[in-house]
Amino acid sequence: MFKKIAMVVFAVSLMTLAAQAQFNTTGTTSMSVTVAAEASLQVNTATTTLANVGTIFNAYTGTTNFTYKVRTTKTGGTGTITLQVTSDFSPATGPSIATPPTAGDAMTYTCTTTAPATGCVGTVTSSTSAATSVATFGTNAHSASAGNAGSVAWSLTDDPTYTTGAYSATVTLTISAA
Repeated sequence: MFKKIAMVVFAVSLMTLAAQAQFNTTGTTSMSVTVAAEASLQVNTATTTLANVGTIFNAYTGTTNFTYKVRTTKTGGTGTITLQVTSDFSPATGPSIATPPTAGDAMTYTCTTTAPATGCVGTVTSSTSAATSVATFGTNAHSASAGNAGSVAWSLTDDPTYTTGAYSATVTLTISAA
């Protein structure tokens, strides 16, 4: 009986020591993180004013500036910045992207971007029905922590059939990364 009691006391003592050994003045943990592809942009020009400067019936021009942040995957990564005219000029008596009053009327743009983006090639005609390219990103692309700059330089045909007045449209820029 004495042996059984001694063994029980010994076992309880070991369990008590083991429980106390879990507490200490320091401790560690293992941490992990999965870094995914991400993209964001900020349009820096809240209102882009198109102005006709110089020759009479010269195109209306203006610039929209933006800043982007991007990280694409290191294998097979891609990304894009696109734009779409999501609300055409109104009222309908002036310029129109979807249904120009005269054949050949168009709102076009060119792009300027800093690396790692590759800007659009040549002059692009804007659209109300589909997104059009502003920039692309390749595999393992990384912007600066503060972001990288880009701009869209607009040109709108000045058609004499437009009725005088103020017109507005909305353009939506979208960025993505994989």
